[in-house]
Amino acid sequence: MNITKLLITGLVALMTGMTDLHASSPKENRNDMENLTLTKEWDKTFPKSDKVDHSKVTFVNRYGITLAADMYKPKGATGKLPAIAVCGPFGAVKEQAAGLYAQEMAERGFLTIAFDPSFTGESGGTPRYMTSPDINTEDFSAAVDYLVTNPDVDPERVGIIGICGWGGIGINAAAADPRIKATLASTMYDMSRVTANGYFDADDNAEARNALREQLATQRTEDYINGTPKLGGGVPDLLPDDAPKFLRDYHDYYKTKRGYHPRSLNSNGGRNATSPIPWINFPLMSRAGEIENAVMILHGEKAHSFYFGSDAYKKLTVAPGKENNKLFMVIPGASHTDLYDQKDIIPFAEIEKFFNEYLGKKNMNLPSQENAGECNSMHSPAFLYVR
Repeated sequence: MNITKLLITGLVALMTGMTDLHASSPKENRNDMENLTLTKEWDKTFPKSDKVDHSKVTFVNRYGITLAADMYKPKGATGKLPAIAVCGPFGAVKEQAAGLYAQEMAERGFLTIAFDPSFTGESGGTPRYMTSPDINTEDFSAAVDYLVTNPDVDPERVGIIGICGWGGIGINAAAADPRIKATLASTMYDMSRVTANGYFDADDNAEARNALREQLATQRTEDYINGTPKLGGGVPDLLPDDAPKFLRDYHDYYKTKRGYHPRSLNSNGGRNATSPIPWINFPLMSRAGEIENAVMILHGEKAHSFYFGSDAYKKLTVAPGKENNKLFMVIPGASHTDLYDQKDIIPFAEIEKFFNEYLGKKNMNLPSQENAGECNSMHSPAFLYVR
């Protein structure tokens, strides 16, 4: 064994506890399922389809938190199916956009689950309404754990869909978990970037970040004294006259009949006020360039968040000698929230083709490197502009 392999072996043993110094029994290290209260009635923000079978499922992540999900399975489907796990938007619950995407993809032949992340909705974890770049990335892989072990799923044909902030988290998960064969990031945010730098990177400086750190540190002291975390607030009930369009778009979704849900963080009290703490110091997608499996980034041309998707796409690479499997699709005229639930705008036919191709369901005609539009080099990802 050479010195490099010896060092790697030692590091793995140290990280995973493979030494006998602090060995624990399997029983002590077991992740037990929490008892969750799951609603039985249909309480989604979209109509129930008669083309799919719906059920509730639960599974445990690597941190022992039990996650709740809605499963959508094509009616009459037999054999092992390709599967997709869906989550998002950031601050939403599975009864909102994630469920709409999941049900739509089930109608198109995929077994899907839309899940609530840790600390949110019907899922477990305390304190409630907390977020974490590590735990939330793990939530996607926990959903994959469930799918690859489901007897109705082909474990080699599993993908994920992340919406809004969960788009960036989904790409982060794909970089860590090669079982994810195809990833769609729809109308994505980079939550670490927007938290650390502000919108449009307007506060990308140490002074602004340190001021935010001071504010958060003060708040966590207050939370400790009070014994309960303060909520940071969701989308405001009333908007000022000079509110930016993207905030008005959020209000139109989260605070109206269109998208309101009583368990949604954005529709109500929001996340814990100290939730930004880890996102400042833990940048997402730092290994995105190492993703070998397929990734599609989908964004609206008029979305305020467009720069997140555009810059994330630049991190993706296609290995020399490999077929292009990195795509960026731009929907002309579409806003950020149009891709939450507007089925006449969301290109579900193109999404279906993407997953059919990379989950091995059937072939589709993708652009070659020669006619892909914007291609920086032979090994750059393709750029698709959907008209």
